Amino acid sequence: MRTLTKILALGTAALAVCGSALAASKHDPAAELAKLLEGRVAGAPVTCINQPQALGSRVIDHTAIVYDFGSTIYVNYPKGGADSLSSDDILVTKTYGTQLCTMDIVRMVDRSAHFPKGFVSLGPFIPYKRPAAAK
Repeated sequence: MRTLTKILALGTAALAVCGSALAASKHDPAAELAKLLEGRVAGAPVTCINQPQALGSRVIDHTAIVYDFGSTIYVNYPKGGADSLSSDDILVTKTYGTQLCTMDIVRMVDRSAHFPKGFVSLGPFIPYKRPAAAK
């Protein structure tokens, strides 16, 4: 019986250590965005992007939405609702035409329960490109 108690105590201690390590390595949105932008230079903000040409999008929790166009990525810091952005949610956009523009609304839907969780109002799209190689 004492052996079982020791095993349970060791297991509990191991779980506590793992939990502490996970909490310490918690997701850092600023670091995630910095890594995506590493080696890229910001261009002049634009008001619209051609959404069908995007290879994908990525949510940076509570911060921004990143649209990948291959050689260029566009970062959108929403004008409203950014604090509710979560990479666990599904983004639902409704466009009229092919462009996604400043002030368009992007709704968020819970990935598990499929219920609406809120929305963001888009801001300008900031393009980031890798600098041309010096000749």
